[in-house]
Amino acid sequence: MAAADLRDNLLGISWVDSGWVPILNPGNVLDYFSERSNPFYDRTCNNEVVKMQRLTLDHLNQMVGVEYILLHAQEPILYIIRKQQRQSPTQVIPLADYYIIAGVVYQAPDLGSVISSRVLSAVHGIQSAFDEAMSFCRYHPSKGYWWHFKDQEEREKVKPKSKKKEEPSSLFQRQRVDALLLDLRNKFPPMFYQPKPGEKPIPVEVKKEPELPAEAAKQEERETATKTPAPSAPSKPPPEKRARLQ
Repeated sequence: MAAADLRDNLLGISWVDSGWVPILNPGNVLDYFSERSNPFYDRTCNNEVVKMQRLTLDHLNQMVGVEYILLHAQEPILYIIRKQQRQSPTQVIPLADYYIIAGVVYQAPDLGSVISSRVLSAVHGIQSAFDEAMSFCRYHPSKGYWWHFKDQEEREKVKPKSKKKEEPSSLFQRQRVDALLLDLRNKFPPMFYQPKPGEKPIPVEVKKEPELPAEAAKQEERETATKTPAPSAPSKPPPEKRARLQ
């Protein structure tokens, strides 16, 4: 557990010695990496044994244990150091990689750490999105669920309130006026009508009933007078019977 915490801590730190930066090259980069203040360097490695015995780095192939080698160099900005476990002259197991950029040493994360970091970032983003969405959710027993966003309140404040249009007349008044206009139209029919807008109005032909001559009108009045029966006199009720005196 402590080793895992130490590894996680090393992934979040860096180390640099400004005195070495101007003179770094592939020949002395391992000496720079083996400085005592470097937290990434293991003092029990074979490099430390070779250094104490003043041997060359070629003797590392004949030893067994942890060692550091220069894996890649891109002068003057980039150097990659590998930490590996040597089991035989031809068999090694990589343990960690370190890259040096402009003299600053970092530990390269392993694949598991990269995937774990990406998954954690994604889960955190999704959780934050759900938390923010839940903050806009509202519920009422009579209305149910709905969304209430903050910018909606700002839009409602900025949006000018539209005044309700007042109707000039009520429904009763409109229906009553329509009935009066229809009645007037029947009494006084239009004298002109316009087939299409912009065209000249055309007069309406009104058919009038032929007037009867005076003599025929008088004769018709006489006939109607003779046909109407004269009012009959009201019938009297029968006389009442009186009782005889004895």
